Amino acid sequence: MFTIKLLRRECAAFRRPGRLIALAAAAAAVIALGLLSSAGVRAECPGPCPPTPVADDGTIVSDGFWFLHRDLGREGSITARMTSMTGTITYPPPDHDEIVPGLVPWAKAGIIIKDGMRQGSPYAALLMTGSHGVRLQYNYRHDIAGTAGGVSEQSPRWLRLNRSGDTITASESFDGNQWSAVGTVTLHGLPEVVQVGLFATSPGDLTLQRTGLGGAIEQVRFTQAVGTFDNVTVEGGAAGAWHSDSVGEMNHTDWEKYHHASGAVENDGVITVSGSGDIGPIGEGAAGVDMRLLGLIVALIIVIVVSARYGAGTARETTARPTIAARAVVLGAATFLTTVVAVGIVLPVGAAILAGNGATVPPLPALTTARVVVGLAMVIALCAVLTYGLGVWLRRGWAANVIGLSLIALPYMVTAVPLLPDTFTEWLLRITPAAGFAVRQTAVEYPQVTAHYAPSAGYFPLPWWAGLAVLCAYTAVVVRMALGRKPASNTDWR
Repeated sequence: MFTIKLLRRECAAFRRPGRLIALAAAAAAVIALGLLSSAGVRAECPGPCPPTPVADDGTIVSDGFWFLHRDLGREGSITARMTSMTGTITYPPPDHDEIVPGLVPWAKAGIIIKDGMRQGSPYAALLMTGSHGVRLQYNYRHDIAGTAGGVSEQSPRWLRLNRSGDTITASESFDGNQWSAVGTVTLHGLPEVVQVGLFATSPGDLTLQRTGLGGAIEQVRFTQAVGTFDNVTVEGGAAGAWHSDSVGEMNHTDWEKYHHASGAVENDGVITVSGSGDIGPIGEGAAGVDMRLLGLIVALIIVIVVSARYGAGTARETTARPTIAARAVVLGAATFLTTVVAVGIVLPVGAAILAGNGATVPPLPALTTARVVVGLAMVIALCAVLTYGLGVWLRRGWAANVIGLSLIALPYMVTAVPLLPDTFTEWLLRITPAAGFAVRQTAVEYPQVTAHYAPSAGYFPLPWWAGLAVLCAYTAVVVRMALGRKPASNTDWR
């Protein structure tokens, strides 16, 4: 369709000072705003900030619970009968000054085998949840369903974990005689002696407060879970006394100080364990990539304006398809390289600034980082080509600007903040070219974690490849229309 010679000619023609300055300004906006926002985040704690739990694979996790524990050797088991699970939710809406009994869906109480008391160490737990029945969970990300239903004195649950080296087998029973397997997992590298016992924990109660034109912001409230156990036996390879400790900080809230402290109490063979917190994965957190990409919207607007003007200028100069196509390739390549440099700088440098300020920075695997950097460069380049095609097709820079900003920049902006209803913003990111920005998503949605999975919280409704496909489809249609346009008529209708 076009030759290398034509590409070289158009590349030389593209390098006008105005365009180069605009692309440089776009890159500078990404870098400057990203680094400034990173520098403005500092960890502030009344005393020394508690360490961030990090699993053995380097991911940041939640690991806080009350633990009644003792030693367990390489071969052994723990069995317990659970007769009740209750809890407390503080300040639920709409009466924010009220404390009520209740359990959040993923409150947890049960038995656990853990590699010591260190937060983030490997574990396997067989537990009862607030509303998801019995579960086998291990190493923070993994969740296996057991039987559904709740627990009571009339309908108790027997739980058992058996250790054989690195292999943990979980079983449950309704009567202590007929046992059914829940699952078997392998915790690689367990030491000779691990900790085994009873635990309780409860994540915060997530509520959404309406704001703007129907958007929502998250509110998290303190909760506590209480599990009651009896018939607790530990067999094989175990030694030493029972100890009652918290994994992570506990008993600092007013509820725990003045109402019901977390801990373990034994009375005539009945053990009650109370705790708060969570054991499991977490999403990005406050210091994710979104904060380092605040300047992306400014860069996008600059690119759209430049591309619309470039397309309109091309339409006035020529109708030759090879020239139009060559200019689209040159514009896309220049925008791609500019964005690669900007995002490739701001992500690692911003992470270093955040870490230096004491903020928690979730690590990104190399492949994920590459996908974000290259993917965003492709998205901005495609947006440039799309708007350029609009300029060629419409022959008016202002019209291409209006459509480009309305189709791309506006949906991207309004979905990044809690302004509109979640359902509406999710559809905007499915059917508009802004769907392509799903390539920047690094937060993970976990079924066993209650969170606000919405665009304003960093979650896109489409996977990155599907969002990119939507943007590619828009770009292909517009470019086809631009290449197929007819020359402007010079007929004098007077």
